[in-house]
Amino acid sequence: MTIIETLSMYLEYPFVRSALIVGILIALCSSLLGVPLVLKRFSYIGDGLSHAAFGIMVVAGILHFSNTMYLTLPLTVLCAIFILCGNQNSKIKGDATIAMISTGSLALGYLLKNQFTTGPNVSGDVCSTLFGSTSILTLSSVDVILCIILSAFTIIFYIMFYNKIFAITFDETFAASSGVSTKTYNFAIACVTAVIIVLAMNLVGSLLISALIIFPVLSAMRLFKTFMSVTLCSAIVSVLCALSGMLFSIIKGTPVGCTIVAADAITFFAFTLLGKITRRS
Repeated sequence: MTIIETLSMYLEYPFVRSALIVGILIALCSSLLGVPLVLKRFSYIGDGLSHAAFGIMVVAGILHFSNTMYLTLPLTVLCAIFILCGNQNSKIKGDATIAMISTGSLALGYLLKNQFTTGPNVSGDVCSTLFGSTSILTLSSVDVILCIILSAFTIIFYIMFYNKIFAITFDETFAASSGVSTKTYNFAIACVTAVIIVLAMNLVGSLLISALIIFPVLSAMRLFKTFMSVTLCSAIVSVLCALSGMLFSIIKGTPVGCTIVAADAITFFAFTLLGKITRRS
């Protein structure tokens, strides 16, 4: 069978189409949020929240939640609030708060998984959660609908408050003096990021989520300089890499998350090379 025939065969299955829709939406939202996070040098929040989500997901599994997202989503948002408030009000600042949550959640999650999971392959289960698996192909209809609703909310939020996000990204002090509630918008961005990270865990795993946020933005910045052009290019790159990575994974049976991140990394190096060539000319 040719590649086109193989793809046509797989696309006849509803669960494959649902996985592609969810993957594209997650990639799009990650790239949109990635632009302000990278430019504000706050992209490391993705690591902290994704590792926290891993620990919470393990606890939800031990407590036999029918859908671990029901516990993981709200508690990860609370972690985002804690990180934000911790950076502003406590003696533990910046990277220290992220590192504390990140390493603590990973260690606690694996410890609980090792002690309470009755499955025969604990290491394999943990590896799938950390690096992604084929779980994106086993999404229930509830998961798909929830993802579509939350992704639509993220996109609407970004479009409605684009000017405010632009302002606090480049000059937070000036934005505050102009009457923009910078704390409110930073808080909102952190919470929306937490939502996207939880959704993305089924796609790329908790250790690779930051790549989904960072790589498309850095690729776009190799060629473009304005906020709008970087945002649009980042969104296109992220969607195309996610789509190509998922299709390649479905055909060849490679890990979904690793394949998508590999596509993002290859694109970044290609854009870097292209940027150097165009600047020389």
